[in-house]
Amino acid sequence: MTIAEPPPDETAPTTRCRILSTAARFFQDIGYQKTTVADIAKTLGMSPANVYRFFESKKAINEAVVERLTGEVEAMIAAVAARPGPAAERLRAIIHTLHRDSAERVTASPRLHEMVEAAMTESWDVCHHHVDRITTVMERVIAEGVRMGEFRHSDPAQAARYVHTAILRYCHPVLLVRCPGDVAPPLDGMIDLLLAGLRKG
Repeated sequence: MTIAEPPPDETAPTTRCRILSTAARFFQDIGYQKTTVADIAKTLGMSPANVYRFFESKKAINEAVVERLTGEVEAMIAAVAARPGPAAERLRAIIHTLHRDSAERVTASPRLHEMVEAAMTESWDVCHHHVDRITTVMERVIAEGVRMGEFRHSDPAQAARYVHTAILRYCHPVLLVRCPGDVAPPLDGMIDLLLAGLRKG
């Protein structure tokens, strides 16, 4: 039986989304390492060659799925950053959101988490971009805090890098799994310390 190719009027973005959605389901069910391009193609009723028209390799699919996942996180914290209210409250909410989302994903989707952990460990480019975008959101909130007189006049970009580094223990997928929770101070205590540092003149 010949595998049907997608209709000619199907747009590339639509096909890419279908491939990514199918890949993500496989990754969640059996893990990204066991999933093959042939598995994805068969489910979509197309040939592996057609999948490679949209993604040059399995690695490209892996990275695109991770990018989709990290994009969800970035959208969440961007929404928190855009809320009205004091910058300190928004920064605290951003950190809690990052921590809660990471912890929930570890429990709810362990196989997808394995892929994110591998991406972090192997320094995939998509992870570097994700860290940069998260830091940029924090920088924006800190800069607003400086303008409103909440935080001392400093370099918001540098301050954001310090804050992001300080909370890695609570948000990094590898550290969440491999480090027992009782060795870290309470998250709110860490946030209080960071906010005190930002406020200190």
